[in-house]
Order: sequence, then structure tokens, then C-alpha cells
Amino acid sequence: MDSPAPAGDDSAVAEAVADAHRHQWAFVLAATVRVTRDLDLAEECVQDAYAKALTAWQAGGVPARPGAWLTTAARNRAVDLLRREAFLRKALPLLADDEYAAGPADGEDIADERLRLVFTCCHPALDPQAQVALTLRLVCGLTTAQVARAFLVSEPTMAARIIRAKKKIAAARIPYRIPDSEELPARIDAVLTVVDLLFTTGHVAPSGPQLMHTDLIARATDLARMLAGLLPGDAEVAGLLALILLTDARRAARLDASGAPVLLADQDRGRWDRAAIAEGRVLVRRALRRRPPGRFALRAAIAAVHAEAPTWEATGWEEIVGLYDLLLRRWPAPVAALNRAVAIGFARGPEAGLAALDAPGTEPYPAAYPYADLARADFLRRLGRPAEAAAAYERALSRTGNAVERDFLLARIAGLGAADA
Repeated sequence: MDSPAPAGDDSAVAEAVADAHRHQWAFVLAATVRVTRDLDLAEECVQDAYAKALTAWQAGGVPARPGAWLTTAARNRAVDLLRREAFLRKALPLLADDEYAAGPADGEDIADERLRLVFTCCHPALDPQAQVALTLRLVCGLTTAQVARAFLVSEPTMAARIIRAKKKIAAARIPYRIPDSEELPARIDAVLTVVDLLFTTGHVAPSGPQLMHTDLIARATDLARMLAGLLPGDAEVAGLLALILLTDARRAARLDASGAPVLLADQDRGRWDRAAIAEGRVLVRRALRRRPPGRFALRAAIAAVHAEAPTWEATGWEEIVGLYDLLLRRWPAPVAALNRAVAIGFARGPEAGLAALDAPGTEPYPAAYPYADLARADFLRRLGRPAEAAAAYERALSRTGNAVERDFLLARIAGLGAADA
């Protein structure tokens, strides 16, 4: 913090603790895991440190380096528990560290502890979805509810999944380290998926009063850059970083002065971050050299088409549809099919978009996902069918927990009523 809050300032202390959770959680947890070699115990100690900070900082003021204070408190708590419970000999093997004794593994010059924690959580012994869920929870500091929302499952289901993943790590004695170069291919896709989901959760918050969580966007960007440093020749790593940069380049134009969302068609492109777009375009070209291109490279290429269009009307929609066709062969996910339908709606008209949305064989969209209904509502609105559009907007409204999105949908519904009157 630039200027430590004075003792006794409740609101400033609470905000300082919240800020430290947003920005320092992963560092504190990763440092504590190196003491405990046990994820559950480390998480318990870190949570205890944050709870103690509320009281200690209230009495003595917020320290100049909150992260260091929290790390010391968490590690001290861990040492106390290990000593008191005679747990040391039993806990240390849970996350084996034999490789460190033999010397540094490939990539050990990567200083950020978060990468070690990410690769530990993304071990191939774990189910792929469990890898992603555990990393979002432990490394990124998302609540179980936020992770559940990202996966479109219930909170109890996600809690059980995370618990099972932790137990698997302990039972399998998965090492806490960046893997050797020959081990990286088996883990990199899960790691990239984690960073992608983290960015997506920050780009459009699943719930809460804000459209974006900029701290999560920053974490995702940092992790993508670290991965690019670890694997400079990997096309999909380049593709993911390009996708993040090209998408986040629009951040300044996504909200109006009142905080309401601005659709891509209406954004002031002069406010887009041209430096980020230029960097992203270079990375896209690098990512597309792989044959066939991967899912992140193709998604980045789609983002690049949007970024390069001088106006909404000049957007190359047919090119975007073609890229989605390639993407669906590589990654047949419902969200990709939905985005393709939206692109078809702009390239060939709303009737064609509706047909693509309901194409035979299309995998059902998740029940908790609001964007299929939102796309349908927009097609119906453009076709002059306000009653059906309003019903689709209402369904989308029932499926979003983000206050900014809810206000946007309510305004759309009100607009249909005004037009009908």
C-alpha cells in the first residue's frame, strides 16, 4: 500500500485486507504450501492469517507490505500447527520435494511461486475439470461459489469436487514444482484453460455489482505472460496471451459514464488500447504458424478481426464465421457454437442467426448460461417480434447474477415495451 492506514480506521483496514486478498492471496498460499506440503493445511493457515489481519491491523495500522505480513503470519501458524500436532514427518511427504534435493528442474528460474502452485493443481493424475476448479480456488482465490458459477454447477457439487482433488494430491504425493520439459505437454492445456477461465471470470463477473473484476484480469494476464516466458515457442501459449490482450484492449470503452455496458457495435474504438492490440496481433501471427492451429490461436484470430475493424460495419463477419467453423472442429464447445450463431446473425441476418442457434445436433447450452437467451432475444428484436424477444430477455435475466447485466436486460425489456406502445 502506498500509505498505510492509521490504527483504528475500520473501513480502511477492511479495504486493505480485501485488497490484499485480491492481489496477494496466491503469493501467500504458495509460500505457505512450501512449509506445510499440504494444501488443506496451507489454506487453513492463510485464512487464519487474513482473519488475524483484521484485528492486528486495526490495532497497529496496515503494514507497509501487507503481503509479507500475511505470509509471515500464515507460515508461523503452519509451523506452530506442525510442531504442536507432531505433524511434520507425516505432512512433508504429501507434496514430495525430492526433485529440489537433486537440483533445480527445468523452468526453476521462474521466480513466481504461483506457477508452481498452478502446475501442482494441474497434474495429469487429476480429472481435467478438477484441475481447473482447484487452481481457480487455490491459486486465483475465487470462492467456491464463483468457481461453481464458472462451471455452471451447484456450489455443493463444486465443493465436493475440490475436496476430492485435494485428497488426490495428498494421496498421490504430487510434487510441488514446475515440471520438467518432457512433462509440460501433459499439463499445459489444463493450465491454459485455468488462465482462460480466470480471465473470463474477470472480464464478465458471474455475480456482484460490477461488470468486471479487474484484479482477476490482471492475474490472468500476469500468468499468461509467465507461461509465455516459460514456453516461448508454444503456439497455444502465444494464442492465449493474444486472446487476453486483444479482448482486454476494449476495456476502457465497455462502460459508459454511468457504468452501463456499451455494446461492441457502439463502442468508441478510439478508446481501445492500441499498444495491446499491436502486441496481440504479433502473437496471433506466431500462434497461427502451428498447423492445424489450436483453439486459443483461433479464438485470438477472431478477436484480432474485431480489433482490426475500423468500424462495426466494416467487421469481417464472414471471416469470423469461417474461423468459428475451424474452431468448432478443434473445440466443439457450446459457447463456440453460440458465438458462431451470433456471427452468422450479423453476417447473414437474424433469421440465419436463429437457424444456427437451433441447428440440429447442436449441443444443449447449459441451463444456467444466459447468453443463448440473450442472443435469441436480440435476433427476435431485430426481426420485429417484441413479445418473443421480451420472453427471451426475461429468461436471460433469470440466469444472470451480475447487477450490471441485469440492469442492461431490464432496459432492453423496457425498450421493447416502449416501442410496442
